[in-house]
Amino acid sequence: MSKARVPWKAVVGGSVGNLVEWYDWFVYSSFAVYFAASFFPEGDDTAKLLNTAAIFAVGFFMRPLGGWLLGRYADRRGRKAALTLTVTLMSASALLIAVAPTYDAVGYFGALVLVVARLLQGLSVGGEYAASATYLTEATPQGRRGFASSFQYVSMTAGQLVGLGLQIILQNTLSKEALNSYGWRIPFVVGALAAAVVFYLRRSLLETEAYGEEEREAGHGGRGTIRELLAHRREALLVIALTMGGTVAYYTYTTYLTKYLSNTAGLEKETATLVSFFALLIFMCLQPAAGALSDRIGRRPLLIAFGIGSMLGTVPLMTALGQVGGFAGALTLSLAGLVIVTGYTSINAVVKAELFPTHVRALGVALPYAIANALFGGTAEYVALWFKDSGIESGFFWYVAGCAAVSLVVYLTMRETRDVALSRAERAAESTSPAPV
Repeated sequence: MSKARVPWKAVVGGSVGNLVEWYDWFVYSSFAVYFAASFFPEGDDTAKLLNTAAIFAVGFFMRPLGGWLLGRYADRRGRKAALTLTVTLMSASALLIAVAPTYDAVGYFGALVLVVARLLQGLSVGGEYAASATYLTEATPQGRRGFASSFQYVSMTAGQLVGLGLQIILQNTLSKEALNSYGWRIPFVVGALAAAVVFYLRRSLLETEAYGEEEREAGHGGRGTIRELLAHRREALLVIALTMGGTVAYYTYTTYLTKYLSNTAGLEKETATLVSFFALLIFMCLQPAAGALSDRIGRRPLLIAFGIGSMLGTVPLMTALGQVGGFAGALTLSLAGLVIVTGYTSINAVVKAELFPTHVRALGVALPYAIANALFGGTAEYVALWFKDSGIESGFFWYVAGCAAVSLVVYLTMRETRDVALSRAERAAESTSPAPV
């Protein structure tokens, strides 16, 4: 396969599952205000929301387990098999929420169904990232991996935008009473149907050449095991450290941004939502350009640019955002932050996959990433709100900058991964290529 050719079928099949994952993840949190009362007895509305938030958190803490189980599965059974399994779990979790019985009908059994659905969703999200990152990296030829793998964050962002768009449509077409009684089920039905379509697409994917070579060899009976991962513990620690700053910054400028603009800057919720929508839309379009740039100049320059930009730019940017007075200013500053974050998001998947050998690549990406994401990404909003509640909101800005500084040290000292050969065919092509004059 030519280096200049992008395997679009593999790119779409490998990345589109992230769209469904993040759509489901978004609609649960955004529609909780409508379905919370359906699963708990009459009483304090805040208590109901806290209960649904606790169930949401269960899914987040399942991600490391999903990373381990499905990362192991991808290394032992294949990338295609793992991609198919993750999308099956996605569909099942969305369908369970869509048909979950209410408290009035079956008591707390409905809440139990929610818990099971979130467990499945957490497992799925934990495995989808690694299976997708590994497949996109291995299925794409050298010289185009950065571009192809950037579509992971294109699809993740698209999932949030689709969920946000559907929320806006439903809020403007259904009454609040209709949303509370049955309207909240609609997005989960849509999620289940979308996952079924992705399942159909993924069944026709081809297994990657790198994994096929590994499977034909008898020397790696320990494929995808913790023992094999520990043999590459330096790379695993690298994944945790390089993810730390990126995931905190990503959640700060995406999921937390709307709340920050509303609660601190004082913008109307509708205005804050529109800012997030258009900022994410432009951010999504930036990913392939940055990924392609990394194929030309390497991964480390983009990571270093993100590290420096986030370390030095977070405090002044977030301070200015907290004082912004309107849509244009908020959008401009939000985009400045997301442009910086693009240096991480566009290539973080391919960098992690390029660090590990084939027999432990999926697990090596999945487990350390899930741990870092649970510790830093998943807690970013809670840390931000803790600082705000303590009366030192600016402390959170310094926290984000500090996490970026730790990751910057890693970016400055790690090896460049762009030219790593992932299969024997690629190594053979390198050995037969004419030496540069």
